[in-house]
Amino acid sequence: MTHKIGVLFDLDGVLVDSEGEYSKFWGPMGRRYNVGSPTFADDIKGTTLGEILRAFPEGEREGIVDELHAYEERMVYPWIAGAENFVNELRSLGIPFAIVTSSDNVKMDYLFTAHPDLKEKITALVTGSMVTNSKPDPEGYLTGARLIDVAIENCYVFEDSLQGLEAGRSSGATVIGLATTNSRERLNGKAHKIIDDFAGFTVEDMLSVKKIIIGLP
Repeated sequence: MTHKIGVLFDLDGVLVDSEGEYSKFWGPMGRRYNVGSPTFADDIKGTTLGEILRAFPEGEREGIVDELHAYEERMVYPWIAGAENFVNELRSLGIPFAIVTSSDNVKMDYLFTAHPDLKEKITALVTGSMVTNSKPDPEGYLTGARLIDVAIENCYVFEDSLQGLEAGRSSGATVIGLATTNSRERLNGKAHKIIDDFAGFTVEDMLSVKKIIIGLP
């Protein structure tokens, strides 16, 4: 039976407050290998690890992945304000939801060690290894909608990165942007609604968001 609505969450910067920690890793890594962009850590947000590694010498990539996993194992994964309550409300109402992330399975194991209850609550998980095309391509969100058995036009996407917001809009979903890693000004016009975080935000608030906003597809 097809559900009426569903929710698709990005992970870092949406459910857990970890984007800043990744900037601390990828910023210095980009400088170490002189990748050529002073904004490298911001440019890659929402991008799969495979795509990120293309910026580095092929012979160094395995070592970089090892360093990344060691770093992720030490990371703390605190909830974005209000996110845990929002997830619990979705669960209580029987609304299916998926995490759609560019992270790999090793990182997800670390996350679920920190939040074992989250693994039991999600309906589906889409990781970077499950898609061919990184955000801003909509493939990840289309895959997530299929896995939770909800038509993409009946899904709400929650995103914080510019690439992710574009992916959500391209997929045909209703997109809600979180101003956690980018300012509201930078997100303006890139989502159907912008919120600071989930504090005080309810499922009723989500359902009130209208898809048709001037200037957005």
